[in-house]
Amino acid sequence: MPVIGLDHVQLAMPAGGEPAARAFYTGILGIPETPKPSHLAARGGCWFESPSLKLHLGVDPDFRPAQKAHPGLVVDNLDQLCANLTVAGHPTTRTSPTQAYTSDPFGNRLELLT
Repeated sequence: MPVIGLDHVQLAMPAGGEPAARAFYTGILGIPETPKPSHLAARGGCWFESPSLKLHLGVDPDFRPAQKAHPGLVVDNLDQLCANLTVAGHPTTRTSPTQAYTSDPFGNRLELLT
């Protein structure tokens, strides 16, 4: 089989959204930010990476949030994360005991799974 894995997911964000991205993806979701390579940094955006996850946000001048397409993020404690997201102004929709949906600060849909 030619495709053997997924290296990363990229979502779009509006210009100037880096502080909100950092507050959400690192501050709430706990994904550490990784510096972008210098030749890409001038484009804006942020990269968030852990040993098992690479989620990149890139600036799109014609930004529209992804409301159907979405990454599915495996989380450690779904109940606590949903509570933290709600307190931070990012309501969640629980669809089962092991699944919920929320949106990032830009309206991009995220699925949360245990």
